Amino acid sequence: MLVSNRCYELSVALYAMFEKISYEDAQSASNQLFQCASNLLNAVNGPLQGRTEVLDLDYSRANAIATDYDTDLESQWSNLNLFSDGNDFSTETIEKNRNIYYQKQLANQINSQVTEMISLLTSSLNIHLNIGQSSLMNTSQSFVSLETISIASLKDRLVKQVENAQFNIPSDFILNTTSNSSISLRSRVDTLASYGNFQNTNLSRSISLSIIDQNGNEVSFEAHQNNPIQLIIPRDPNVLIPSMYLQNVTSINSTMNNLLFNYHYINITSSLPISVHFEIHSLNRSLAYLFIYKFDQTPQLNSSVNLIDGWTLFCPFNLTNDDIYRYFIDNQQTPGHQSLIFGIRELNSTEINTYCLNNSSINTSLPITDEPFRFTSNYELRIYTSGCYYLDENNNWKSDGLIVGSLTNLYETECLSTHLTTFADGFIVLPAPINWSYVFANADFMKNKTVYLTVIFTSIIYIILMIYARFKDKKDFEKLGVIPLADNNKSDHYYYQILVFTGQRTNAGTDSKVYFVLSGDNEQTQVRLFSDPHRKIFQRGGINSFIIAVPKSLGLLNYIRIWHDNTGEGSSASWFLKYIIVRDLQSLNKFYFICQQWFAVEKDDGRIERTLPIASDAEKQEFSYVLAKKAYHSISDGHLWFSIFSRPPSNKFTRVQRCTCCFVLFFTS
Repeated sequence: MLVSNRCYELSVALYAMFEKISYEDAQSASNQLFQCASNLLNAVNGPLQGRTEVLDLDYSRANAIATDYDTDLESQWSNLNLFSDGNDFSTETIEKNRNIYYQKQLANQINSQVTEMISLLTSSLNIHLNIGQSSLMNTSQSFVSLETISIASLKDRLVKQVENAQFNIPSDFILNTTSNSSISLRSRVDTLASYGNFQNTNLSRSISLSIIDQNGNEVSFEAHQNNPIQLIIPRDPNVLIPSMYLQNVTSINSTMNNLLFNYHYINITSSLPISVHFEIHSLNRSLAYLFIYKFDQTPQLNSSVNLIDGWTLFCPFNLTNDDIYRYFIDNQQTPGHQSLIFGIRELNSTEINTYCLNNSSINTSLPITDEPFRFTSNYELRIYTSGCYYLDENNNWKSDGLIVGSLTNLYETECLSTHLTTFADGFIVLPAPINWSYVFANADFMKNKTVYLTVIFTSIIYIILMIYARFKDKKDFEKLGVIPLADNNKSDHYYYQILVFTGQRTNAGTDSKVYFVLSGDNEQTQVRLFSDPHRKIFQRGGINSFIIAVPKSLGLLNYIRIWHDNTGEGSSASWFLKYIIVRDLQSLNKFYFICQQWFAVEKDDGRIERTLPIASDAEKQEFSYVLAKKAYHSISDGHLWFSIFSRPPSNKFTRVQRCTCCFVLFFTS
């Protein structure tokens, strides 16, 4: 924010003296400040859009607070409900979402400040431009052009920008200005669109066009609904476009199931309206197809039923130079729908002669048949979605009033709008659609003995594992919960959470009573006892969580002294402690105490009492500690299959859920 403020102050200073300096000096200074502005935009929007990495320093700053922290739970920093993910209140989730929250706040501030900076810079240049003159500011991240024209020349004007971004102004519009001589057009392209809360625009350029009067004020512009502004919004040219999916339709036996169409299912759920685009490549370019679709259910078309939402014919004379049939459903039809099912049928020679050979006429009738489909050649398919969005005053992307145009392709989106502001597009290439026709046509048991037996066998294993997982989940649930220490004083209202990690080694757990003293800069506790009246604690591989209440803050913690009384029977007397994490519940600061040693008279050095200093950053990066921590997490929690048997009880991702995910992945791989 410091850099943004400095650049803004320099822009204000330049604007204050624009009448006293030459155009060349104003342009040179503006280019330098514009470079600063574009770097700022890239820095704040890159991490949010997932295009650049978040620096560790920025991440820590977002989660750090001063020593005199605010204990008000209604404050933004300490309001965990603001940063949780549903019911997930884990430290990792809280810190991640808190970082995104503050990044978003900072991005909004900088985006607004940069917009004002660009307005000041263009105003400083605009005073020097006459009708027909223009000025450019161009960097690798942003592009701004400024052009002075007469009002009369605005009609039917094509404003071209970099990477084929363009605005096509209609002939009929409403321009709210009293000037009758000249105006200025300020167009802008940013390689990274601003981050929005409700829509992903990370592959889109951001484009805008503003009309400025002679006083430097923006003029409102409105086109009519039947003659809108046409926008072309380019996407990142480096995006990798997936290849088309081959549909092996010649092998489908449609007669057995009396299938009239080869059906495909796609999910079109979206928070904002989207358009759906189809690309079909026939391996035999002389063939023609009938394409039908319906939202949220299977379309039906025969001599007695006409249950479709739309249709089209793909005839050879419709083919483009790349031999691809194209069809799109605009964003005005998709709102309120979650899925789309479409069917494709190859036309026979009689139908081709009737509906396709006379290409000069437009057929309004459907080629209806009750015969099962028969494909003589396979085809390839690719489906993608697109959207048109504008940035509102709260820096959120909205789509009302915008229509996706038919010129949209894999590399750019055509948008139709009645107003001017900042625009971006959305783009997603959908995975291969489910071919239900192939599924049903090849569902015979005798043809698929191996498949069916595999499914039956794995289903039996799944049921057995689910019974085991459910039993262990119930046992894990008994281990859950944060235990207030029995010796807490009711008058104490400053709380710490203590997480104790017991090792996985043989006989690592203990039944002995464990005591501790926690010491900080300001205070230290009395001798306290870890206890739980309802369940066993400090079992092998266990993680136990306790709440300790103290009269006031202990300050920055220094060490913890911990010991046990060796009263456990046999092997249950000893204890292997991995490490302890203490969290200040007011500030959420964490303190690590690394042990990785035995508390046993017969093992290691024979000690049952140890003083553990707070771990430094260097100690937390030591190979032995990192290896043990990562290995434990990777096996017990990170590995989907192994974690069915070793999942930590504190994790909300249950064994039953993990087991189900494993078999879903198995069946879909």
